[in-house]
Amino acid sequence: MRDTSGALSPGPTGLDLLGLLAGPDAEQARALVEAGVAPNTRRTYRAAWNRWASWCAERGMSPLPATPADVLLYLAASSTELRPSSLRVQAAALASLHKAKGYGSPCADPAVRALLRGAARLRSAPPKEARPLLLAELLAGLPSGDGARARRDRALLLVGFAGGFRRSELAGLDWTDLEPHRAGLILRLRRSKTDQEGAGRMIGLPYGRPESCPVLALARWREVTGAELGPVWRSVDRWGHLGGPLSDRAVWSLVREAARRAGLDAQGYSAHSLRAGLATSAAELGASERDISAQTGHRSGTVRRYIRRGELFHGANVAGRLL
Repeated sequence: MRDTSGALSPGPTGLDLLGLLAGPDAEQARALVEAGVAPNTRRTYRAAWNRWASWCAERGMSPLPATPADVLLYLAASSTELRPSSLRVQAAALASLHKAKGYGSPCADPAVRALLRGAARLRSAPPKEARPLLLAELLAGLPSGDGARARRDRALLLVGFAGGFRRSELAGLDWTDLEPHRAGLILRLRRSKTDQEGAGRMIGLPYGRPESCPVLALARWREVTGAELGPVWRSVDRWGHLGGPLSDRAVWSLVREAARRAGLDAQGYSAHSLRAGLATSAAELGASERDISAQTGHRSGTVRRYIRRGELFHGANVAGRLL
């Protein structure tokens, strides 16, 4: 890595500039800049920067600025441990760090891009996908009883399935996001993975049969909380006492518990299984890609995978028409 000790330092830009701000509006400026980057992205990039800094320290090199050759060696060394998708994250994080410090990105070099393509071609594996929890399996896995925790878990699982929510979307629901409707409930998502600007998206949560109605299950959980404001999902201890907001990690655990109650091997199931289960179940019934995407907010390419899975033993299976 080049020794830049004698070089002129670039002027303050990006993250550096935030440290120089002062005055009554400085805190607001910092808050707005921070809000411009999703929390998950900040955490992921911070971990990537730390990994890069450790690699440089082991070799007695300064982490900034890097040359394309430095990045090539780093990514090649990392490729034995990281998947191609993770290598792309590493490169994106390094590019972001260099730009924030006022340097050109070494990751824009054609050789770096070629290495990432080569890693994807030689080392890529099928993407890990959550196994869909289909409607019949979901119903078999709903908890019994009428205690606070059972009511919460039934409502969370049915709402998560019917809304096709991502884990963070489901965990982040607030009572003020719900609006009664003659056909059920309207849920407003204030922000999601594909809506970082916070434009919001409305989802219809319909009435259903008593055993599978998300609206009824949610109303019964609300009787326990008595809440008009605040998070919809709250922790419940062994004595039925309510605690703070439920984490998105807890949603993952509840879905796995439902899979086990349904007699399934919980391995491979996650919070995403509710979302995947709705899409796959709808595809089995012949729902169109457009209708599934309208409920889940999926990008079309992802929805097509669920439609293909849902049609494996239905109309699209030509062997089934012959045997």
